[in-house]
Amino acid sequence: MDRYGKTQALRARMAELFDLPADLVAGLAHMEVLGDREFFLEGHEGILAYSDEQIDVSTRGAVVRVRGAELALRSMTEHELRIRGRIDAVEFLR
Repeated sequence: MDRYGKTQALRARMAELFDLPADLVAGLAHMEVLGDREFFLEGHEGILAYSDEQIDVSTRGAVVRVRGAELALRSMTEHELRIRGRIDAVEFLR
């Protein structure tokens, strides 16, 4: 395990010990999938690739790939984004 992995593991253990949300303590991205129609991501670092079938988003330590059909970026701020369309898969690429 590299240094980043060890730090993340320690933060996750601390969150569990103090009963805190692990994503908040560890600086991890928070994601929600609503059915197969909407994907919400908080804590992104930008869009890497965009098409109506695949959207790749950079997060701390990984790339989140959303695959499907008729995908569209519905809203985006500095920290949050929302994707709508038919979502077939959400993948994590390290």
